[in-house]
Formats: sequence, structure tokens, C-alpha cells
Amino acid sequence: MSATNTTHKRLIIGNVVSIAGDKSATIEVERRVLHPRYHKTVKRFKKYIIHTEDNSIKVGDLVEAIECKPISKRKKFTLKRVVQAGVEI
Repeated sequence: MSATNTTHKRLIIGNVVSIAGDKSATIEVERRVLHPRYHKTVKRFKKYIIHTEDNSIKVGDLVEAIECKPISKRKKFTLKRVVQAGVEI
């Protein structure tokens, strides 16, 4: 029996809501859950700060981020790819 160290890194997909300084961006991830009493699907949102090495994303982009080692107190995700470019107003 061989033990392999495979880590399961989380992937999150969300919209960029702000550029949070140099090499950082804030994304908002939406998930749908069933309300315990009313049995209706409701939306829940959570914001994550992700690391972007080349500052290539803009507000409104749909991005995919992957979990990594902690870069700072709140940055634990790194940009993997831009899924869809958004329209900036």
C-alpha cells in the first residue's frame, strides 16, 4: 500500500468586484442554497481576495481562482484563468 500526498485544492469561480491594490483583486462568489424553513433556493455571496501576478483582470471579469498557500492574512487564492472578459462601464 503506497501513500500518495495529493492535495485537493479548491477552485472558485466569481466576478471581479474591485481591484484591491497592486497584484490583488476582490471577487464575489455566488452559491445557491435551499432555505431550511421555506424550501426556496436563495443566493449566498462571499468575497475572496485573490492574487494576480500580472494585474491582467478588470472589474466585471468572470475569473477562476485556485487555492494556494497563504500569501497574506486574507489572500489564499491565486488567479488561474479569466473565464469571460466583462464589460467595464
